[in-house]
Amino acid sequence: MKYLLITAFALTLLACKKDKTEDPTPSGPSLENTYGYGVLAKLNGIWSGPVTSTTALGSFPKWIVDFRPISNNQVSAKNELDSLNDIFMSFFIVKHNNAYKVAFRNGGGFAGSQRVSYLLADSVSETASHSFYRFSEVVQGKSRAYSEVIFSADSLYIHSYTNGSLHMSWSSKLINTSAANPAISAFNFPQKSMTKDFSTSFDAVSESIYYSPNSTPPSDDPYPINQQPYLGVTNASFTFAAGFTPVSTKKVMIICTTEPLFSGFTFNSAALNSISRYVFVSSQTTNFSFNYMHPGTYYYYAMYDENGNQTIDSGDWISATNAMFNLSNLGTASATTQINFTIP
Repeated sequence: MKYLLITAFALTLLACKKDKTEDPTPSGPSLENTYGYGVLAKLNGIWSGPVTSTTALGSFPKWIVDFRPISNNQVSAKNELDSLNDIFMSFFIVKHNNAYKVAFRNGGGFAGSQRVSYLLADSVSETASHSFYRFSEVVQGKSRAYSEVIFSADSLYIHSYTNGSLHMSWSSKLINTSAANPAISAFNFPQKSMTKDFSTSFDAVSESIYYSPNSTPPSDDPYPINQQPYLGVTNASFTFAAGFTPVSTKKVMIICTTEPLFSGFTFNSAALNSISRYVFVSSQTTNFSFNYMHPGTYYYYAMYDENGNQTIDSGDWISATNAMFNLSNLGTASATTQINFTIP
């Protein structure tokens, strides 16, 4: 019996030694275990829905966001409300605290100043029908700032909190899935690779939030917006045709879509689901530059908001020509159009 026990013990040791050699336990962080990785693929597409905000910008009935990959491990979107207020959102893989996680970078212009925040994934729940991701401020944690990104069926919800209070809430529906497909294919997106090493980026700061009092981006930003890959610039301008005389206090909506809004002079309202970038400017402003814009093929329009409801509808004036342009990787494009048609 004693011989049998010794033999069994020896065989067990050999088996353990063999298993350890053939399937070694990973040492150190692994990209395969990137925390929050599932959020990257779920974000792709054009989303639209209302915003509730406690900020000075207030709430508004519709916010359209076009998320697309800009590398094999990063997805982003840029949006403008007007010439002073915009936001750039980006999700990407970083290394921090000896682990790989998805980071949420968000910020932009607010009434002429600039702010950028970095949040890291710290809570994830994924099921077949529902996914939850929480991103918290890096240094002080969720007591300082955090955002919840929630997916359910064709809906996306982003709730952001600052100092324990609701900052912004966005409830959106996925309205277009095709606009992101070229970039998804080009990058074979997503892949488990690192965008930035944030191991020591926040060691000397009191919070992972950066400010600039003017339109110049924060100088101490660890991942400046001008280092974002792939994105380009479109310089857009418009005029009014004879007989269309604008009121100076009214707004013009400058619009870039991925599908044409007109077939001849027939307005295709379904193509409004392909709006990628837009901004409201004074009717006296005749040009605007869309920066950090996804490369691709676009159709450009300008809409005079006759009734002031910030929606394209009957009675508004619009440019009825499908002004098509192409924006290349890190390129610059120009587009111009003329407001010449009253929507029936």
